[in-house]
Order: sequence, then C-alpha cells, then structure tokens
Amino acid sequence: TQLLCEQVIGRALRRQSYDLNDEGLFNVEYADVLGIPFDFTAKPVVAPPQPPRETVQVKAVRPERDHLEIRFPHVAGYRVELPEERLIAEFNEDSVLELTPDLVGPSITKNQGIIGEGVDLSLEHLKDMRRSSLLFHLTQRLLYTKWRDPGTEPPLYLFAQLKRITRQWLDNCLVCKGGTYPAQLMYQELADMACERITAGITRALVGERPVKAVFDPYNPVGSTVHVNFTTSKTNRWKTRPDKSHINWVILDSDWEAEFCRVAEDHPKVLAYVKNHNLGLEVPYRYGSETRTYIPDFIVQIDDGRGKEAPLNLIVEIKGYRREDAKEKKATMENYWVPGVNNHGQYGRWAFAEFADVYEMQEDFKEKVEREFGRMLDGVFKEE
Repeated sequence: TQLLCEQVIGRALRRQSYDLNDEGLFNVEYADVLGIPFDFTAKPVVAPPQPPRETVQVKAVRPERDHLEIRFPHVAGYRVELPEERLIAEFNEDSVLELTPDLVGPSITKNQGIIGEGVDLSLEHLKDMRRSSLLFHLTQRLLYTKWRDPGTEPPLYLFAQLKRITRQWLDNCLVCKGGTYPAQLMYQELADMACERITAGITRALVGERPVKAVFDPYNPVGSTVHVNFTTSKTNRWKTRPDKSHINWVILDSDWEAEFCRVAEDHPKVLAYVKNHNLGLEVPYRYGSETRTYIPDFIVQIDDGRGKEAPLNLIVEIKGYRREDAKEKKATMENYWVPGVNNHGQYGRWAFAEFADVYEMQEDFKEKVEREFGRMLDGVFKEE
C-alpha cells in the first residue's frame, strides 16, 4: 500500500509532556514520520526533549497532623418550609439586580448596509410597557417556579402577598444602567434571577423561625482533608506550618493567597486552615435559570471563645470585583448553606465571610491584608 497507517502517525504525534508552561499552554513538540508517500529528502527538525518539571505531592500529613483535620458536609440541595399565611421579605445590598449591557447584551446596535443610511436599533420601545403588566408577569413567574410543588396546582391565594413583595423589590432593588429597561425582566433568564433574589429575601426574613434544611449527598455525605492527595508541578506554592494545616502545601493562584496564608498562620485565634483545592467542598446555587456549582476559597477553623473542641468553621471567599453571580453565591451561603448545615447540628458550627477589596491593595499590602483579616473575624464574632 502507498498509505501510512493512521495509527502509526497517531503514535508519533502523542505528546511526551502534558505540563503547561507559564502561559498556560503546551510547549511545542515535533515528530518525524518516515514512510511512503512522505519525502525521504526532508531534514528532521531537531527538538531536544525538555527536562521534566519539578513536582510535589500535596497530601495530608498523617498521622502527625491528624489533630488538624477539617471535616465538612457535601450538600446536594436545600429545602425551605416557607409560611403560607403572612409573607414578609428582608432585602439588602445583595438583593440588588443591576441590568447592564454586560449582563443583558448591547442596548444600542447600529445596522447599516453597503449603501444607504445607517439605523440605530435601541430598546426605547420597552419603556412603553406598563409597570403593572411587568409586576403581574414577574409575580406569576415567582409563584409558578418558587412556590409550586411538582405535580400540584399553584397556590393562587398567595398571589396578592407575592405581588406586594415583588413591588417592593422592583421599587428598591432594581437598577437599570446603560440604556436598559425594567421590561427586560420579561426575559425568562432575567426573570428567574429576580425571582431567586426575591425568594432569598423572604427566606432571609424567616431565618430562626422557619429552619432551612440542607439535603446531603446520600452516597458521600462527609468530606475531609484526609482524602487530599495529588501531584502538581506548579511552582507558586506555600509550605504550611505543621501546627496550622493538615495539608503540607497550599497551591497558590495569586500573591494575595500567600499573604492570606501568612496572616492566617500568625493569627492567634486561627486553629487550622485549608485551601479548597482538590478538597471537594462545592456549593450548589442557581444563577437565573441555570444550576451552578460554587467552589469557595478557604476553610478556617477559629476559636471564638467556645474552646478548641467546638471551633467555628469559617468559609472565606476572596472578592476583588463583585459581579452579579457573586451576589447569588453570597446569598446562597448566608440564606441556605450555612443555616441548613447549622440546623442539622452534626457538622459543627459554620459561618461565611467575604475578604473584600484585595485587588485594590497596592501599598502596604501585607498590613492591609492583616487589617482586613482582623476586620473580617470581628464581623463574624459580632454575628455570633
């Protein structure tokens, strides 16, 4: 035959190294294939093999550090038993929904052919939609998606109360920028985002009265730092102190994480900490009509005055710029995940905190990180 077997070429094109370079890409590799109908006069490209990169094994140090083990639940969902008599809502800054071109798409488009005058297409016609019509459709969407059990009729007797709360949210929490209009909430995805924040406000007002129940993974309900064991060639890493972390290394994604590790290890109230890297802590949440998974940054065990036997498990999220999905993540943690796990009682006490304004800290970076860390802990202690 005059053809070279495809499998032979495939074996020659198999990579020798799958390590990423500093740009996050594979290095170039060459393969010389000899055979018919290839040209025997071609000169091979000399590509010396690259030396393998140094790798480290990130794992739990056992049994020397087993007393620093951190256990956490695997939450698969949430169940909220909301009242059916008198509904109230408590909205805060995380309830605000900003309609911007970045979220909904361009609000003005210029349409022009090869010849002739161009036309600007905008959304000005949406301002003619009556607010009462928008209120009715949004309340209907809220009733059918958040208050209707599968296979049952919607509780129409709650429509008036939900309409009152929806009007409150539209008046105080909807912000339109960049040529957007409230009528764009007629789009299903944006309507679901609004319904999610309205429902979170109702749930927030009932914390302590109607317990939130967390639904745990029936096949793998508990995760632990004991199971962390992987190999990496990343050079940006932090070697943990033997008395502060069950894991021997923290793989860093940025410089602020190194400063966070330094501050956490030096803080007297921190008992243990771990970065959520290949740890398995995942938080399900909804963003519009889509179900997503949120992966927090750190878990920090803190002695908040109740002794080392009953530490406070603080989930820490670092945010420099908060998009709309960041509000959904925080609302899910504060209104569903943390109350649901705490109400169960088997997995200890949990709290959530955001470590903000990190990317704006240019001068005196170390001092500002340490000050922000202390302020974050003070806020958690006040809530407790």
